[in-house]
Amino acid sequence: MDVYGHALYLTVPEAVFSFGMKETLAIENRIKDDLNKILNLPREFIVQCSLEVAMDPAQDWRKNSGLLITAERSVPRDAETRIWGDEGYFRLFLSHISKFKRETSELKDKLRLFGISCFVAHKDIQPLKEWQDEIEHALASMDALAALLTEGFTESLWTDQEVGFAYARRVPIIPVRLGIDPHGFMSRFQALSTDWKNCPLGIAKLLINEPKMFSAFVRALRVIPNWDAGNLVGEVLPAIRQLSTAQIDDIIKAYNETLELHGSFEFNGTNPRYGNGLVFHLNRLSSSRQFWIDESRLIAEV
Repeated sequence: MDVYGHALYLTVPEAVFSFGMKETLAIENRIKDDLNKILNLPREFIVQCSLEVAMDPAQDWRKNSGLLITAERSVPRDAETRIWGDEGYFRLFLSHISKFKRETSELKDKLRLFGISCFVAHKDIQPLKEWQDEIEHALASMDALAALLTEGFTESLWTDQEVGFAYARRVPIIPVRLGIDPHGFMSRFQALSTDWKNCPLGIAKLLINEPKMFSAFVRALRVIPNWDAGNLVGEVLPAIRQLSTAQIDDIIKAYNETLELHGSFEFNGTNPRYGNGLVFHLNRLSSSRQFWIDESRLIAEV
């Protein structure tokens, strides 16, 4: 069995440290021995105890080194709202280089139709905010990251660090081939080969089976602006692999209560050139229930 030894560092005020500095080693050993007796943990013990002078927080090397940073980071609620906007959207960090900030901003706007709220550093950081803190807040509160692999991506000082942050948090990572192949950690993840025009749909198809993404998608359907937008987002339907009973009920309700979807060929299925329609996919995904569109153009259960 493995045995683990721990080093304990304690900081004390300078006045207290100076008072007992002649007996520092003896005090450290006594604290170590007493704690081992009190804790009495199997296969674990304190091997070393060190007393240090408490320093000015601005000069605290241990804190500044990053040794005390935990895997989870608390993001202030106002920062989340500022970065991501309304609740209920899927949060996607778009890792990119500044040369393609226009294309990335356009991608952000199009993904909104699918229920995806994106963070684009060059567009979303307010002038008075510390830019590095804001980026870290976005990374710590994102649901997934898309790495837009354009020429120059690997030369950036920040993009690989952003990907590393996502990898450490174990959130989905989508390498998007827009000129170069995935590298490093990203080579382990499903890559998307696309161009800028088809990028929004490609990303949505890869994410749609994430439970939070599907909920965000259904929410976005309720505010779809027109039939053309309905035809665009409806192209994601064939990528759905499975749905629970509750998820089926949610998307049916969204369809029945949204007139813009009634006129969308991708959802009503009346024009085969656009797809088979929502009813087809509901019947494909449900083994125990059957659906149809009634005379009121609403989806009903047979």
